[in-house]
Amino acid sequence: MGNNYNTPAEVMELNMKGAEGKASLPLCKMILLGILAGAFIAIGGAASSTASHGISDVGLARIVSGLIFPVGLIMTVLLGAELFTGNCLMVMSALDKRIRWSALLRNLIVVYFSNFAGALIVDVLLLLSGNLNYSGGLLGAYTIKIAVAKTAIPPVQAIASGILCNILVCIAVLLAAAAKDVTGKIMGIFFPICAFVICGFEHCVANMFYIPMGMMAAGNPDYVAAAKEAYGLTAEQIAGLNIGGLTQNLIPVTIGNMVGGMLCVGVILYVIYRKK
Repeated sequence: MGNNYNTPAEVMELNMKGAEGKASLPLCKMILLGILAGAFIAIGGAASSTASHGISDVGLARIVSGLIFPVGLIMTVLLGAELFTGNCLMVMSALDKRIRWSALLRNLIVVYFSNFAGALIVDVLLLLSGNLNYSGGLLGAYTIKIAVAKTAIPPVQAIASGILCNILVCIAVLLAAAAKDVTGKIMGIFFPICAFVICGFEHCVANMFYIPMGMMAAGNPDYVAAAKEAYGLTAEQIAGLNIGGLTQNLIPVTIGNMVGGMLCVGVILYVIYRKK
C-alpha cells in the first residue's frame, strides 16, 4: 500500500514545495487562478442550495448539501486553482524559510480578492440564468434566508466557526496530497468538506458567494415576498443584507479561517513533521 499514498511527512514536503510555486506565480496568473477557485466554490454552493432548498428537515438538507458542496474544492485542487483558505497552509513554507513572509502575504491578499471576484461573477450569472426562480421563487427566498442568517452571526461565533471550518478544509487539501491517484484525491477532499458543510461551519470564500447572492435576490420583490411567507423573515432583517452586513460576516470568518488553517493545522503539522 505504500505505493498508493504519500506519508504524512511526504505530504508536508509536497505542500511546502507547492507553496514555493504559489509564492512565485506572476500576478496575472495568480489573479486568474484565484478567480477560478472563487467561481468553483460558488458553483458548489449554488448546486448544494439548489438541491436542498425544498427540504424542510434541517438535518437532511445539510446532508444533501454536504454531499454536493465538495465539488467546488475538488475542481479547485485538481485544476490547481488558488483558494485563500487552502493557501493558509503556505505558512509552513514561510516557517521553513522557503518563501518570504511578504510573499505569503502577497499571495493571500491577491488570492482573497480574486476569489471574491470569481464568486461575484457566478452570482451575477446565476441571477441572469433564472436559477433562483426554481420552485416558484422559493430558491430565491432560500438564498435570502441563508444570507440573512450569515450576517446575523455574532463575531465570536463567526471566528470559532471559521476556525473549525478551515481546519477541515486544510485537512482536505492535505489528504488530497496524500493520494497519488485522482480517485484517492477526490475521496480525501470529499469527507472533510462534507463534514464542515453538515456542521454549518463558516467559510469566507463560500460566504463571498452566499451573502452577495442573497443581496442580489433581495432586489427581487417576488423573492422577498416568498422569503417573508416561507421563512417569516422581516423587512428589517432583509434590509440588513448590505455591504455592512457582508463585512460584518467576512471579517471575523476570515480571521477564524486564518487561525484554523495557519495555526491549528499549518504550524502544528510543521512542528511535528519538519526536518530536523
